[in-house]
Amino acid sequence: MIRVITYGTFDLFHEGHRRLLERAKALGDELVVGVTSDAYDASRGKLNVSQPVIDRVKGVRQSGFADRIIIEEYDGQKLADIQKLGIDIFAIGSDWKGDFDYLQDYCQVVYLDRTRGISSTQLRNAAALLRLGVVGTGHSAARMTAEARSVSGVDILGAYDPNVALAEEFARFHELAHSFRHEQELYDRVDAVYVATDESSRAHFVKRALAANCHVLCQPPLCHTPAEMHALYRLAADQGLVLLEAIRPAFAPAFERLVAAARSGSIGQIRALDVTCCEPSLITDAFANGAPDHLTEWLAYALLPVVKLLGEQPRVIRGSSTQPLGGDNDQSSRIDLAYSHALASAWVGTHIVARNELFVSGTTGCIRVPAPWWHTEYFEIRSPLDSHDRRIYAKLDGGGWRHALAEFASMIREDRLVSFRLRPTDSLAIAHIIEQADLEILESSHVNDNCTRHQFGSRPH
Repeated sequence: MIRVITYGTFDLFHEGHRRLLERAKALGDELVVGVTSDAYDASRGKLNVSQPVIDRVKGVRQSGFADRIIIEEYDGQKLADIQKLGIDIFAIGSDWKGDFDYLQDYCQVVYLDRTRGISSTQLRNAAALLRLGVVGTGHSAARMTAEARSVSGVDILGAYDPNVALAEEFARFHELAHSFRHEQELYDRVDAVYVATDESSRAHFVKRALAANCHVLCQPPLCHTPAEMHALYRLAADQGLVLLEAIRPAFAPAFERLVAAARSGSIGQIRALDVTCCEPSLITDAFANGAPDHLTEWLAYALLPVVKLLGEQPRVIRGSSTQPLGGDNDQSSRIDLAYSHALASAWVGTHIVARNELFVSGTTGCIRVPAPWWHTEYFEIRSPLDSHDRRIYAKLDGGGWRHALAEFASMIREDRLVSFRLRPTDSLAIAHIIEQADLEILESSHVNDNCTRHQFGSRPH
C-alpha cells in the first residue's frame, strides 16, 4: 500500500483545494491530510484565516478524498508524521517548490502544479474567495504575489502588463492561471487589483480599475498630487469600493502597537520625531528586507510615523533635496516639519549608510525603533523613571506585503471603506507634505557648489 500525505490550512474550502486533494489521492492508495491548527497558523504568519480548525476539517472530510485527517500543530511535525505513519509520498502545491526537499531522505517528495483554469463560476461560488489581479510585473508585484499564499481567502487569478511578454513570463513564473493581453479583460475577471506599475501610470490604472468596479490596492505613491489623490478616493467612495495605498509599515503589527503606545501617553507628550530611510546601494533582495522600490516610496514611508503620531496639519514644512553632480542614483532628501507642540525630521536617501531608526521623544520618555524600523518586530520604550528599557514585541511576517493584503481583503469582506491603520486622510496628508516641500525647494534659489537641487517627484527610477 502506498501512503500519501499532504498539508494545508484549507480555509473556505474551494475548487482549488478539491483538485489538490484529488491529485494527491491519485498518487497512492491512501491519503492522509494534515490540517493546520489555529495556533500554528498564527505562529507561521498565515493571515485572515476565517474558519476555526473544526470547520476546515469538515471541508476536507466532505471532499471525500481524505482517508485520514490529522492536525498539524508545530514546526517539524511533518517529518515526525512521515516516520510515524509510514508515509511513502509527501505531496504539496508547487508554490512551495524546493521548500520541502529535505524530506526526500525519508520519502518521495512531489510538488503538484498549481491548479490553473478554474472557471469564473467556480471561483464565484467559493465562499468569500477574493479574486485578485496584478497590474504591473516588477519587484513589488512579485513580492506581493509570493506572499499572497499566506493570506487566506485570496486567489491571484492573473496578471496584466502593457508589455504582454512580461505578463506572460510573470504568470508562468508565479503559476497564475492567466496572463491578460488586454487590461479590460483582467478587470472583467477579478474582484480587485493590486496596481504596481511605474509611478507615472499608477493613477491611470487605479482610475480605470475603479471605473470597472474593482477594489484597488496600490503601491505608493498612489499619484503625484493631493488633488489627484482626493479625486481617486472620492471616485472609490462614490462607488462603494475600497481604495488602499499599500504603505506597508502602516499594517505591520509592531508599528500599530507603537502608535498606540505613543499616542496613549507612555512617553508623555510627544515633542520630537526623527526618522531615516536610507539605502547604501540600489535595492536588492539581499538588502531590501521589505524596503521600498524607489526613493519616492521612501518618502511615504518616512512621513507615515510623522502623520500618525503628530497629525495631518504641520504649521511649517521645509524641504531640501540634493543630488551630487554626476551621481544619477545618488540622492538625498530631507523634510523638516514644525507642529504647535513638536518638531519632526524625515530623511531619505540612496547610496548612504545610515542607522535607519525611528526615534520618538516625549516629556517623560522616548521610543526607539531599531533598524530597519519599517521591518522591525519590536521597539523600546525608555524612561528615566525606569531602571530598564521595556521592549514591546510584535511578529512581522515576510516583507509586509501580506499584512497590507490581509487588511485590504478584510475591508472588502466587511464592507469597510476606511482602515484605521491607514486612512485616506493619512495618505492625503503625506501627499500634501511632499507637495509643499517640493514648492519650498522650487522657491529656493540657493544651489550648493557640489550639489543640485531637484524636486522629490523628479527622481529617476
